Amino acid sequence: MKTSWGDIPIADAHVHFFSHAFFSTLAAQRASTDVDAGAQEIARILGWTAPPVDPGELSEIWARELDQHMVDRAALIASVPGDEASVAAAIARFPKRFHGYFMVNPLAPDAIERVQAALAMGLQGICLFPAMHRYAIGDGRVEVILQAAATYTGVVIFVHCGVLTVGVRRKLGLASPFDMRYSNPIDLHPVALLHPKLSFVVPHFGAGYLREALMLCDLCPNVHLDTSSSNSWVRYQAPELDLKTVFRRALDVAGAKRLLFGTDSSFFPRGWHAAVFQEQSRILTDLGVGREDAAAILGGNFVRLLSRG
Repeated sequence: MKTSWGDIPIADAHVHFFSHAFFSTLAAQRASTDVDAGAQEIARILGWTAPPVDPGELSEIWARELDQHMVDRAALIASVPGDEASVAAAIARFPKRFHGYFMVNPLAPDAIERVQAALAMGLQGICLFPAMHRYAIGDGRVEVILQAAATYTGVVIFVHCGVLTVGVRRKLGLASPFDMRYSNPIDLHPVALLHPKLSFVVPHFGAGYLREALMLCDLCPNVHLDTSSSNSWVRYQAPELDLKTVFRRALDVAGAKRLLFGTDSSFFPRGWHAAVFQEQSRILTDLGVGREDAAAILGGNFVRLLSRG
């Protein structure tokens, strides 16, 4: 992509793959008797374009969307537990374009089997949402998953911390019984120390726990931050904190090599969230970030972490 630093390959480390199975899961939670019809109804309520049933077709839509914005690669996140096959189909269709992430609830009885199957299918990001599924990141059932991940190269552990709101659920009238007691990045400290060869990614700069996320990064060189979303959590902080200040502090503590650009893109017709890229690239320019560091943040770090070599 043409940027203020010249042509730089862009990789988005945070794109939600809202497949037909994702919509069907929401329909089932709304007690729809006809899940397929319910999925269409959910899309109508949200004002979104319903995805095709075939996840391979959805991956083609995303590939065209990224082509339009000159984005080279993206992590596609299966956004409900059990939807690993949808993302696996997408990366099978575009193995050099997409990297597959998947959500897992470690408390589910089949969690480790799902993780092992997903990794065997070539998925590379294990997404943990402790507040959503109400568990401590130090739980022994998480440890089993991390041990499985450690047997692979090019696998990252994505751990959502901080404020967690799922607008889709709110709009659909679905309950979100999350528990923020499990959302502090500090809880990840002993886990990251125990697994120094695993790469951990905390999205949204810690989503309200910036101080704690930076402390974690300072103590654990295997922890990275992703920059995704509008980062509206800054409104919880002192008035002087804005996204430019967030980037400055993250660069000072974590350094450019541990920041991963992401948009948190998810649905159509909006598609790829270009406004996030525009704002963040402008901030990096204003901060005087050089070409090498900009290239690392905007794609190079993501490619390095996901490399199988």
